[in-house]
Amino acid sequence: MPTRVLLVDDDPLVRSGLRYLFDAADDLTVVGEAADGDEAITAVQRHHPDVVLMDLRLPRVDGITATARVRALPNPPRVIALTTWDVNDAVLRSLEAGASGFLLKSADPKDILRAVRSVMAGDAVLSPRSTRQLLDHLRADDAVGLRRSAESALGALTDREREVSTAVGLGLSNAEIAARLFIAEATVKAHLSGIQAKLGVRNRVEIAVLAERAGLLRPT
Repeated sequence: MPTRVLLVDDDPLVRSGLRYLFDAADDLTVVGEAADGDEAITAVQRHHPDVVLMDLRLPRVDGITATARVRALPNPPRVIALTTWDVNDAVLRSLEAGASGFLLKSADPKDILRAVRSVMAGDAVLSPRSTRQLLDHLRADDAVGLRRSAESALGALTDREREVSTAVGLGLSNAEIAARLFIAEATVKAHLSGIQAKLGVRNRVEIAVLAERAGLLRPT
């Protein structure tokens, strides 16, 4: 069954371009569209998409608020934030609201399709470049309390789970982590589930944030 996608953007040309892109893919289908955050919530309830591509700059209800409301619904879809900017506070707030990652609207069409497929597989949505931008942004605004809290949280992980967390922070996909650590991809997924449960986080983006704050990604 094709992955069901909902497009949320106030620009009809953007929605039309994305619909054309997804219509050409056999495994993805657009089930609905919305022009603002308020419509997005109604559209999710009506169409039951698997993934929502959510523009952050929307009229009436902004994309961050809409993301939080969508993720609070029963059996919520995954959300990928769409933005015209590189990492900034709005992007960070969208991730905190429950987005699984973000894409620039200028991204290559293949990257957009790959991102939707990846998020459905529980894999990376952020590219290594985007992950680096995100974590550099966090590093510039780091604080002692946040670092200590992250170090304490990651102290509950096994050595292998810390290795997986570090690889996630580097922006590696599950397949790339498996190759790096010489383990099966299914084992990587099992480790990620265990890490999320121990850390109390929802996705790999939050794992990457904690890994950065705990200093796992910094040169020793």
